[in-house]
Amino acid sequence: MTKKKYPVVGISGSLLIDEGGMFPGYERAYVNNDYVQSVAMCKAIPYIVPMVYDDELIKEQVSNIDALILSGGQDVNPLMWNEEPHIKLGGIMPKRDTFDMKLLKFALEMKKPILGICRGEQILNVCEGGDLYQDLSLIEGSYIKHNQEHLSNVPTHTAQIKEGTRLYEILGEKEVLVNSFHHLGVKNIAPGYIVSATAKDGLVEAIEKEGEDFVIGIQWHPEMMTKDCSKMQKIFRALVKEASK
Repeated sequence: MTKKKYPVVGISGSLLIDEGGMFPGYERAYVNNDYVQSVAMCKAIPYIVPMVYDDELIKEQVSNIDALILSGGQDVNPLMWNEEPHIKLGGIMPKRDTFDMKLLKFALEMKKPILGICRGEQILNVCEGGDLYQDLSLIEGSYIKHNQEHLSNVPTHTAQIKEGTRLYEILGEKEVLVNSFHHLGVKNIAPGYIVSATAKDGLVEAIEKEGEDFVIGIQWHPEMMTKDCSKMQKIFRALVKEASK
């Protein structure tokens, strides 16, 4: 078999649902362009992996990519970890939760490199047996503004990177400045995973799978910062490097 010139990185897609116009309720498959461009700048081929509902098709989707990015988006349904929805929970999309969980399951089975971003980190933790805070106001001692009201590429708080982790190996620094757009957060860490970054108020900012597999979840949005920040480019370059093996 001829080796691919460039690795293929799949980016989990979501749905935009028209609320007006000619086709109210019409569903459009999409992913934010920052993910696409962050992969392309690393000389890899970005593919949107659209939501489908057949397990065999989802498995085939995963088999056709060399790495998977679980993208951000809606709140994760707390029924997935046996909690009732809190009054502060935002909008959910259960069929996307199901799709992302199946994508992740097959990617883990096939040992594909995986990068979960924001919601993607949360799905990773829940899928592997952890759970989430449904709102950061429920965390004792949390004081940092984690849902910034600034331009998407502007870093607004510090993430402390744990030495000896894969994320530290990638970034090469104990602290980095990150952007922040979330109100859910990792609570109990999934078995077989470790915390690789925290905010200064103790909130989990990154997790990763123990062992040799490249499986990382990041709470901030590095794809929004890659155009101007070489540190964030390193995350995608590391994923593409793994995908090329």
